Order: sequence, then structure tokens, then C-alpha cells
Amino acid sequence: MTEDGIRRIRCVGALVSDTRGRLLLVRRAHDPGRGQWSLPGGKVEPGESDAQALAREVREETGLEVAVGALIGTVERDAPNGVFRIADYACVVTGGDLRAGDDADEALWADLATFDTLDRSNELVAHLADTLREWDAMPSSG
Repeated sequence: MTEDGIRRIRCVGALVSDTRGRLLLVRRAHDPGRGQWSLPGGKVEPGESDAQALAREVREETGLEVAVGALIGTVERDAPNGVFRIADYACVVTGGDLRAGDDADEALWADLATFDTLDRSNELVAHLADTLREWDAMPSSG
């Protein structure tokens, strides 16, 4: 618990682009956000650094190995018993094969047209598109 009485849950997210500028997205298999597309990521476990947690989450959700780079930004999102404090990092794929796993029921490389379609049809987790626009981190047109 913090001084303001709100429980903040430390989480990480990955902004991973391929050589064509497409953004890696996963469709959540569980709540929160079940059935919606999001960045790969999740909770930081006790004793993990952000980079360790993010590499683990990306591997579990997508089958890809990544090198974690610079912090792009942080956001807070409502959680059932507090607030998720999510630190989003740029990542580069270093190995593996794309496949959905663990908390994801699908994974894909989204170009701008695909991302915009998901956004217009309300298939993205809340605020993802606005946040990525604010950070100038939208996928390219492929």
C-alpha cells in the first residue's frame, strides 16, 4: 500500500517491432482484458527486474526471445484490487518463433491498417491506441 492508500501492482509491457515496423500484439486469454488485443507483458514477480520480467512474459506469451531496451513510458490502469503501474519498454527480437501461449490466445504482427481496424472495432485494450499515439510508437504502414 502506498501513502495514498492505493495498491500499485508493478507490471511491464513490450513494444516490439519487426523489420517492417509492425507492432507485436497479443489477444488476452484471461481477465483483465480478456479477448482484447494488447502489448505482451504482465506482472513483475518478487525478485525480478523489469527486464527479467519482460523477457519472461514475452517468451511465455509469444514464444519470442527479446532484448529489453529503453523505457518508453509508464501508465496506470485500474486493477481489481488497486492499480496496475505498467512500465513499457522498447524490445528487439533475438530469437524464437511467434506463437500464442500462456495468457495469450493469439499473437500477431500488426501494421498500421490492422492496428487501426482493431482500434475502430474496440478490440484493443482501453487507452492503448491513444497512449501509443502520444508516445509516437504506432506501427508503420508495413
